[in-house]
Amino acid sequence: MRFLESTNSLLSGIVLPTVLITVGTYLAFRFRFFFFLHPVKVVKSIKNAGGAGGTSPFKAMTMALAGTLGVGNISGVATAIVAGGAGAVFWMWLSALAAMSLKYAEVYLAVRYRKRGEGGGYRGGAFYYMKEGLGPILGKKRAARIAAVFAALLVSNSILTGNIVQVNAAASVFEDVPHVVCGAAIAITVLAVTAGGAKRVGDFTVKVIPFLTALYVALSLYIIITNASRVGAVFSEIIRGAFNSRSASGGVLGYAAARAVRFGVTRGIFSKGGGCGTAPTAHAAANVRSPHDQGCFGIFEVFCDTIVMCTMTALVILLSGIDGADGIPLSMKSYGAFCGRFGESAIGVSVIIFALATVICQEFYGLEALSFFGAKRGWRAAYIVVSFASTLVGSVTSPSVVWQFADLEIALMTVTNTLCVFILSGEVLPPVLTKIKAGFK
Repeated sequence: MRFLESTNSLLSGIVLPTVLITVGTYLAFRFRFFFFLHPVKVVKSIKNAGGAGGTSPFKAMTMALAGTLGVGNISGVATAIVAGGAGAVFWMWLSALAAMSLKYAEVYLAVRYRKRGEGGGYRGGAFYYMKEGLGPILGKKRAARIAAVFAALLVSNSILTGNIVQVNAAASVFEDVPHVVCGAAIAITVLAVTAGGAKRVGDFTVKVIPFLTALYVALSLYIIITNASRVGAVFSEIIRGAFNSRSASGGVLGYAAARAVRFGVTRGIFSKGGGCGTAPTAHAAANVRSPHDQGCFGIFEVFCDTIVMCTMTALVILLSGIDGADGIPLSMKSYGAFCGRFGESAIGVSVIIFALATVICQEFYGLEALSFFGAKRGWRAAYIVVSFASTLVGSVTSPSVVWQFADLEIALMTVTNTLCVFILSGEVLPPVLTKIKAGFK
């Protein structure tokens, strides 16, 4: 355990933020910050992205959002502020700008290298562009091994961070509800939704995620608007506190936590944002006209997740002035300070539903990774049984050892995928520059 903790401290605390920010910033300069300088044209690309039939680009994005949005924003922002003070929020914003270019690149590559699946739909993910894209560069055998290792990590990740820890966090929200009941309810719902494949998962997330996001935003806006006279002072506090080592490190780690799937209140932070390599699995299913158009959905995903929701959560926490708590409890108490029992309960319900959506999305990722191996029905059935069992286990345990392995796993996934995207970034650049010069459309 000591060795594992030391390794995770090195990977998640130093290597992971360095790789993400460095590669993301490099890609942003290489792409000439088109998503920042041409926001209207990016929106037009999103608007005109869809093709006929299959999974719509918007559904694919909500599937990806389901894997990252919600609980991470609720607990991760609180962790950022506790770790680095108000100034940490500033570094979250900068980190998001770097993540936008990285998310664009990995989604672009996922659409470019995807394959036709059964029923005329698409399937793909990071493991496909690793195998096909890296083959001419590193050799087919080496590229295939890298893709296989990543796909295996994705299967394991869907069980550990995408299931056990998620359900544990959801089950711990309300003390008067037996945890095993919450776990069983989530397990049955996940089984019913994922049995329908990408279409049913997309149908679920396209209904749940926009509604829940709108509700969360509305509640946050109500608090911010009713306390508008103090918002300016909070922003000043963020800017003043940004430029010291404590806030900088806390902000980078807090950004990672805001996109994470591990939500232990007192645990460390690991990254699951742009570069992790999970979201491309959802985006690859989109019936989209071009990789660029779906890549713009990836940019919007980061914007919605971090710039909008994380900022709102941060403002509410800072306006409340509550301390002595961390993670989900801090967020619940902060909203409760303004909206009473209703606000606290609303955040608790949001945690449960967001966790459910994340588990569904992560199980879909695991099944797609198994398909990459050519797994037959028996292996897929075994995976579903293990996933169902892990949901029940996760609801009644606090698996600290599992979290340590999850730290290591997600760090390895993120570093591997980010470096692969960096190697393949030359394939993303020319179409982007062409669209910039031509006005995108």
